[in-house]
Amino acid sequence: MSPEDTNTIAENLLGQTTGRSTPIRLAVLGILLAAKTALNQQEIEQQATRQGLTADRVTLYRTLDWLVEQGVAHRIASNDRTWRYKAQANLATPHAHFQCKHCGQLFCLEHLQPALLVSLPQGYQLDAIELKLQGTCPNCTLKYAT
Repeated sequence: MSPEDTNTIAENLLGQTTGRSTPIRLAVLGILLAAKTALNQQEIEQQATRQGLTADRVTLYRTLDWLVEQGVAHRIASNDRTWRYKAQANLATPHAHFQCKHCGQLFCLEHLQPALLVSLPQGYQLDAIELKLQGTCPNCTLKYAT
């Protein structure tokens, strides 16, 4: 995806939210859209710095929280006890995540939708299911196969 496409998609997604489209929100969402894997706060901050954007950590955390609240990004707990973030441009349905035990990258498995039968006791209401698979990603499989 080209930077122009990413920017257009980010602008369209922010236009569907209830808040203002600020430069930091647009830039962070663009970073998340361009990423192949879910990123932690430090990786997002480094990418923003490379793009010439300066924002303090509090602003970055608030921006990420706002993007999650608005439903244009989601947050996934990582094995290293940090949150990782990924844009939700085309992920309107529940999906699974995969974390590589070698490189630590966290991937959204967009075409693997969990089919779980859940029977909750009376009075409970299900709002979300988190499914994270762990193993070896294709790059590490090639790297460690020899």
